[in-house]
Amino acid sequence: MNRQLSRDAHALVVSYLSIRRAIGMIGLFLPILLGPVGYWGFGIPIQDNMSSYYHTALRDGFVGALCAIAIFLFCYRGYDWVESWTANLGCFSALGVALCPVDLGRDPFHQRSVLGALHTVSGGLFFLTLAFYSLYHFPRRSREIAPHEAQRRLIYRTSGIVILLSLAGMGTFLFLLPPETRARLNAYHLIFWGEWIAVWAFAAAWLTKGRAMLAEIAVDLLAVPSQLLQKRE
Repeated sequence: MNRQLSRDAHALVVSYLSIRRAIGMIGLFLPILLGPVGYWGFGIPIQDNMSSYYHTALRDGFVGALCAIAIFLFCYRGYDWVESWTANLGCFSALGVALCPVDLGRDPFHQRSVLGALHTVSGGLFFLTLAFYSLYHFPRRSREIAPHEAQRRLIYRTSGIVILLSLAGMGTFLFLLPPETRARLNAYHLIFWGEWIAVWAFAAAWLTKGRAMLAEIAVDLLAVPSQLLQKRE
């Protein structure tokens, strides 16, 4: 009986790790698909923001990736009701981004249609949900036995801070800069790059929580300085 329970618990842990890795891998590769692959493989110019790819040949990739994240978040359950509701909010906000297209030719914060407005609200909630995971849920004392927890918490919190800073930077660009300055800087696709940074930050947190190989290398590298200090002492 105990052996069966042990196998079931192990299967549950593996399932959760797989979900975390899947969410992180989608976040890792989505900006690459939209940006470099879209430009070099499909001749699609870099868009002002990731949401604008809905109106390009990469629409299916953009929508499919977000729907996949939504499904994984729906299947993901945390240790308490707060984490479960966070996953549900992330699920529905990801679906809102995927299924409510942004208005063509307009930035996400200046939408005219109802669907465009829903897209903007969903996008903000989605990023805030991911930041909440990185800053609150992931750094909490885990029930899983894992080495280098201090280094992992550093990655989680850094990822959450980067997401919030990216959102603040994009908000500053869209709301506080004069229209003339914003029009000149639009040529550099600053919103797209800000979203790329935020998406990669959340991917780093989820891959670290999922014990992905690349993340484990980063954790080990962060652990080296503390190990050297311990040896000197």
